[in-house]
Amino acid sequence: MAEQLNLIPVSEPLIDGNVLPLVRECVETGWISSDGRFIHEFEHKWSSFCNVEYGVAVSSGTAALQIAVSALRLEHGSEIIMPSWTIISCAIAILEAGCIPVLVDCDPDTWCMNLDEVENRVSPRTRAVMPVHMLGHPVDMRRLIAFAKERDLFIIEDAAESHGAEVAGCRVGGLGDMGCFSFYANKIVTTGEGGMVVTNNREFADRLRSLRNLCFDQNRRFFHTEIGHNYRLTNLQAAVGVAQVERVDAHIRKKRWMAASYRERLKELRHLALPVEREWAKNVYWMYGLVLGDSVPFDAAEFSRRLREQGVDTRPFFLGMHEQPVLRARGLFEGEAYPVSERLARRGLYIPSGLTLTESQIDRVCEAISRILN
Repeated sequence: MAEQLNLIPVSEPLIDGNVLPLVRECVETGWISSDGRFIHEFEHKWSSFCNVEYGVAVSSGTAALQIAVSALRLEHGSEIIMPSWTIISCAIAILEAGCIPVLVDCDPDTWCMNLDEVENRVSPRTRAVMPVHMLGHPVDMRRLIAFAKERDLFIIEDAAESHGAEVAGCRVGGLGDMGCFSFYANKIVTTGEGGMVVTNNREFADRLRSLRNLCFDQNRRFFHTEIGHNYRLTNLQAAVGVAQVERVDAHIRKKRWMAASYRERLKELRHLALPVEREWAKNVYWMYGLVLGDSVPFDAAEFSRRLREQGVDTRPFFLGMHEQPVLRARGLFEGEAYPVSERLARRGLYIPSGLTLTESQIDRVCEAISRILN
């Protein structure tokens, strides 16, 4: 068996000369927990990168989504429209707030939520929309914002996979009422684990800070009038984040170089659909996804198995929310079908996309793909 080419190498972007002095400062000063200068610096640097006034750092991207939905103070049973094809964290955040996720299918080319379907899913109970910028390509927020304003709907962006992606020159995350980020180990900017909510709304920012810290009363310690969470980020993690933000533009250039390299080598394969970039968008290609054409006589799971035999690791695409057993068991999405989401789940995967990927490794991946499909 060939030497395995890992999908997501992360050691190079995490451990370097920029990170170690900051982490050492945390240890030497004793500020290793959920307070310290790097928490505030990380929040400021990332919110400024997104052109947003406030940032609230938390322990994960899932935590960011949860407190963002909770911050809206929606009445029980409110509906929030979201794409079927995404991570289950989006649905969990909605359910945890006592709200109902309402699904739309995704666009077959960008793999983002299909905005044509959003209007048809609005009901008298709809209070918000949760667009997810998928694998580096953004939702057309210009169109969604205009739609939401007409109907007085909140927008919570899930920008976990699209650090630095742009819509008409504006960075995602700062375009809705709140934007949620993940800084998990495989993200363009990482703190190992971690997340952040950004917003221009001071009231939301104050409530987010309360929700992440057990809703302690501001004037009386250990006095609580509301249920909160322990979703704090540590100063150690934030120190890593500060160093990462300083390199985010270089990381994005590497991702776009990687995508261009893959596209040049794979564009002649008639059996594959490759990632796109709309003229109004900047795709940061967090992961490089492939979708098998209908003429290929096997599915993505078999394609992955054959690539692994060639020494190339892959990851599957998401399974649609309407096909998730845990959500179906709750009586959700009964009888609903989302053909594009279903096709992506069965015929899509992503190939090695880490920041340490070299040109020779890209050659190896593409040669393996060509051998299998030809």
